[in-house]
Amino acid sequence: MFQGRRIVVGISGGIAAYKVCEVVSTLAKAGAEVRAILTDAAQEFITPLTLATLCRHAAYTDAGFWQPNHSRPQHIELGEWAEAMLIAPLTANTLAKLVYGMADNLLTNTVLASTCPILLAPAMNTDMWEQSVVQHNWQQILATPRYHGVGPGAGILACDRVGAGRMVESEEILPHLSSILHTGGKRDLVGKQVLISTGGTREHFDPVRYLGNPASGRMGVALAQAAAHRGAQVTLVHAPMEPYLLATLSAVQQVPIVSAAEMHQAMRSHLPQADWIVMAAAVADVRPQTYWQEKLPKRDIPDTLALTAVPDIVADLATDKQPHQRLIGFAAQTGDFVTPAREKLQRKQLDAIVANPIDQPDSGFGSDRNQAIFLSAQGQQRDIAPCSKLQMAHYLFDFVHTL
Repeated sequence: MFQGRRIVVGISGGIAAYKVCEVVSTLAKAGAEVRAILTDAAQEFITPLTLATLCRHAAYTDAGFWQPNHSRPQHIELGEWAEAMLIAPLTANTLAKLVYGMADNLLTNTVLASTCPILLAPAMNTDMWEQSVVQHNWQQILATPRYHGVGPGAGILACDRVGAGRMVESEEILPHLSSILHTGGKRDLVGKQVLISTGGTREHFDPVRYLGNPASGRMGVALAQAAAHRGAQVTLVHAPMEPYLLATLSAVQQVPIVSAAEMHQAMRSHLPQADWIVMAAAVADVRPQTYWQEKLPKRDIPDTLALTAVPDIVADLATDKQPHQRLIGFAAQTGDFVTPAREKLQRKQLDAIVANPIDQPDSGFGSDRNQAIFLSAQGQQRDIAPCSKLQMAHYLFDFVHTL
């Protein structure tokens, strides 16, 4: 995602500056070229030497900015060089400067000398964050197309206050930064309602045991991230999954379910408002005919478990789909994965389908990476080589735009 990309990371003065170390380190290890700019206040919390070591490049400060020992001004060189900028933590002071176009240090001068998209990660005390003037500035900066916001989160702050104002973790910052690099900062899904299903449903035959599958929900989380980063309003209907995956979706409406029947009901409920519907969930095909209210003793588990078919959610949604809506399915297959996917595309009247080879390396259940072939009802086809699931999500939305 970040190999060879040019990223400027600006650090302003707040205790959350220590969190930027993980972000910068991860970017550098992923092959990005990173340049760090520290304000004077930031250096009260973290040193230029720390950032220089993590960046594998000298860090920039105001002390060097004002010294005439460069062939070109530092802020001009950095501003023209950057493909994207991250300012984290973003303090109330730096936010106000950005809103009013002030340029009194290297960081704010570099912002004005650049044209690349900028991701802002605010961090401050709850009372400071909730001040009407700060909220006004935040809304005003986000109304400017090149600025994107992530967070803040809520929790116990360094001042012992419990509330909003925490800088979000790197697990939320890095995917958003990757999305901005992919799209060039465009919000091409603004005004779209995107409905996504994900995870593996569970069909219980007693309170403890169930029929299920190994789907982790990672693909659906990546789809939700990508859509939200591109400006969509996103609803994610998800089967049980690891909480840390869902923690990266602070801007997404989450609807938890367990069984295929619950997913069916939730998807039908949210269908009328959706523009794009992506069925990335691994939904059960069958369920036990009988459900025991109490856990069965091991000796009482029947040798043969009677099963019944589960209603086909995708096919049902297709019957109610309106002309302006786009319905995209997934087909997880082994062996020849394209032929059954193309048949499913036609039989279920989908607009597009993702043919997903789950028996190949770097794809399928539980992996952070995926590969696929996209097929459309109009005959379009796009082959996607192994990549991160977030990249695949963006490739899919690019593909749907062409339908």
